[in-house]
Amino acid sequence: MGNRRLRYTIIGLTLLLIGGGFLEQHAATTDTKTKSTQKSAQRTQKKVVGILQYVSHPALDQIKAGVISGLRASGYSVGKNLTIKFQNGQADQSKLTTMSQQLVQEKADVLVGIATPAAQALANTTQTTPIVLGAVTDPVSAGLVQDMQKPCGNITGVSDQPPLASILTLARQLIPASKTVGILYSSQEANSKAQVATATAAATKLGLKVIKKPVATTNEIATTVQVLARQVDFLLLPLDNTLANAMSTVVAEADRQQLPVFPAVDTMVRQGGLATVGINQRQLGIQTGKMVAQILSGQARPAKMPVYTFKRGDLIINQDQAQRLGIKIHDDLAQTAKFVTTTKGATK
Repeated sequence: MGNRRLRYTIIGLTLLLIGGGFLEQHAATTDTKTKSTQKSAQRTQKKVVGILQYVSHPALDQIKAGVISGLRASGYSVGKNLTIKFQNGQADQSKLTTMSQQLVQEKADVLVGIATPAAQALANTTQTTPIVLGAVTDPVSAGLVQDMQKPCGNITGVSDQPPLASILTLARQLIPASKTVGILYSSQEANSKAQVATATAAATKLGLKVIKKPVATTNEIATTVQVLARQVDFLLLPLDNTLANAMSTVVAEADRQQLPVFPAVDTMVRQGGLATVGINQRQLGIQTGKMVAQILSGQARPAKMPVYTFKRGDLIINQDQAQRLGIKIHDDLAQTAKFVTTTKGATK
């Protein structure tokens, strides 16, 4: 009798342990399914992303297209679970301010500022709606974030800081006899001034003399290029929206003067620049879109998302321009370069 009672006790305890394990496993499975369902619900719920672009030119247009691709790759598709509200300021500051207010009033879940003036306009409009920067060269100097690693606010994003030292080194490789570089930039863009300082220091280390020429408006570009052509061996263009918007004017005059142009953006090489070491603008936009998606899904908050900076750029050479200028591409560069041709009609 005692043995039978002991046997029943052991069987009871065994069943209790098995049942407890089953319940624990069931609870864990249920919790996982619940989290999965919540994430799925977040992505099926329609979100609104407001995009404010400073001006239309190929580089910024590529970034915008990349943002949408990055969102799509992260599960957010226009017409399904995503609405895009797009505004383009066309380089008019008053329009940027009004458009920023409109995007906030339309209750966008996340705002995207493409180029520094657009991002600043959004930042001046809201301190609560998340803002993701697309193509802001120096977010700290622009007053948009406190720190690149710890933004500490409602703003984060992607920096398009170009590798200016690498571009100057490339220029010396392609034009070994060069002694003087001309830097053309907009006097109205704070980012450009900061890049000029960086480029000047890098050029000095390479033993190059620097002649800097700011322009206040696009009307001054052709004349300024003419002046520089008599003084320098090649022209460096920093990341500058004024110049990007007037690249056809820069190239047309530089071609007349047989002056090689080294821009900081890949799309500007296709427009008639000679070469660059640049960040792919579409990839920049894709990274921006992925960061927007992380915020939309609740996976991250801007305050704790480091500003993303690309560590390397692509070597891009315009073979049309190289041939026209009589510049030989050595094998070591040819093996790693991506060759492009001038976009038809871009410089005329």
